[in-house]
Amino acid sequence: MAQLQAGYPFRTTVEEVPGGDVHVIQMKDVSPELGVDWSAVMRTRLAGRKQPDWIVGGDILFAAKGARFYAACVGAALPNAVCVPAFFHLRVRPETALDPEFLAWQINQPPCQRQLLQAAEGSSQLSIRRAVLEQLVLAIPPIAEQRRIVALAGLAVQERLALQRLIHNREQQLQAIAEDLGAEASSH
Repeated sequence: MAQLQAGYPFRTTVEEVPGGDVHVIQMKDVSPELGVDWSAVMRTRLAGRKQPDWIVGGDILFAAKGARFYAACVGAALPNAVCVPAFFHLRVRPETALDPEFLAWQINQPPCQRQLLQAAEGSSQLSIRRAVLEQLVLAIPPIAEQRRIVALAGLAVQERLALQRLIHNREQQLQAIAEDLGAEASSH
């Protein structure tokens, strides 16, 4: 259903090159809810001879190392973008009736997460092998239903963000009240 490959094989630490011609997506740049934060993505130049498989809109990045395994669908991608090897780079095959956003959503849901956690390996840092991801058991409903689920999931993200903003605003309001009370008390 999807092509799967490891991220670009950097031989050393990724060095930032201002004005570099390649965008490098790292773990800190991606969240399952918001996708890639392109404003934070570093620029560099590639030293290796391997021709990169550039990331394009609709591709999926799967965080295969760390405390949390998740997938994020890439919206509109910047040109010449690659990801670090901590990600698997997935591209849904064009002939399949599979919405990439639905695939990312389903990977992040409890049934798939249980499969991933049961198959995770490593003592100091957990990781998922390519074969585990390739054998993940998925449910693929008709494309119209996939899109309805994706739309519903998008609304849930918007609701969560709105609630977080409301909580933050209320905390600021209470802090302002406390500051006013403190100033009033010290003036007496």
